[in-house]
Order: sequence, then C-alpha cells, then structure tokens
Amino acid sequence: MDGMTQHIVWDWNGTLFHDIDAVVGATNEVFKPYGLPGLTADGFRAVYTRPIWLAYERMLGRALMEGEWEELDRGFHTSYFQLMAACGLAADAEASLRGWTGTQSLCSMAPHDHLVPTITSFGIDGHFTRVDGLTGTTGGEKAEHMATHIAALSVEPSQVLVIGDSVDDGMAAAYVGARAVLYTGGMTPREALEATGWPVVDTLAAALDHA
Repeated sequence: MDGMTQHIVWDWNGTLFHDIDAVVGATNEVFKPYGLPGLTADGFRAVYTRPIWLAYERMLGRALMEGEWEELDRGFHTSYFQLMAACGLAADAEASLRGWTGTQSLCSMAPHDHLVPTITSFGIDGHFTRVDGLTGTTGGEKAEHMATHIAALSVEPSQVLVIGDSVDDGMAAAYVGARAVLYTGGMTPREALEATGWPVVDTLAAALDHA
C-alpha cells in the first residue's frame, strides 16, 4: 500500500451489489417482443457499453427510434426492480467495507430513490459518508455525476480511489483526477477493463490492495 488513498468511492451495481443476473434477466425480458435470442451473462458483457442505449442499438443492429429508448428503459427498470430482490452483495463486499480504515462513499448511476432503501436493507449504510444515486434521467455517462459527488466530499481527488466494474467508472475517475481499480464481477469483459490502463481485479479485497 502506498498510503495515498484517504477515501474510496464505491460503485454499486455490479460492484458491491452482485446483480448481473437481474440485469441480464431484465434485458432479456424487455427485448422479448423483438424476437431476439436470450442473452447469457457473457453474451450481455459482449454487447454492454455506456451509455446503455448504444448497447441496445448493438443488440438490435439499428438505431433506436423516437421514444423507443424511454420505453425500453422503463420496461427494464420495472423488470429489474422485481428481479433484484433475489440478488445479494458481492461475496467479499461486507468484509471489504469493514476492512477499510479511511472514509468511503457510494456514487451510483442507479435511481437515488431505489438505491438508498436497498443499501439500508443490507445494513451497510453506516459505512458511507455520502450516497449519491441519480435523481434525473438514467442511462448516461458517470463523469459529471462523479464530479458532483467528489465536490460534496471534503477530500482531494488525488487521494480518492474509485472502485467500479465498468469502463465508465474508470473514465469518471480520470475526469475528476482520482485513481481507479476496476472489478470483473459486473457487466464489462476483462479485456475492455484492461484497455483503460487502470488495474483490474477479480475480487473487491484485491481492489483494496491498490489503496
């Protein structure tokens, strides 16, 4: 450990919260009317990108039509919120949260009104000095959201480590001048994570080694 990190910003979906099954299930549900074959987790990882509508366009092989994204997004969230009830925390999430001696917070692209009660239901809310989900539209990029989150913390970006499961988390960290470690437990294939140049890990415990 190089002692640089004072604060960790965690991502939620696909990082602390192991919800890949719910994401894939909800995506398959919303694309049923299109007659597409169902995706496996690896199949989903192969098309996944942010903003998420680009992934949908990859799946359909065409541009989305007017109003189509909003309809797909609504349908996805309806199905996801049902399926996520069966999902739990990542295997070493609680031990990692307990094991970190600095401050930590959570910055997520999930809707804030759903995020807060979910975190509370797992009994881990006490670990975070701040929790920010989205209050506006969903599906965009994380950089601006991360900038707002960091600005609300009294911490130097250079002393912040972002731990997330997507290329978007790495880009958001770079945008604010923080460092990142990317975790393979979520939606993004390892090759795509490695292409960012940030360290890539298979467990959250290993991510803490980079703090």
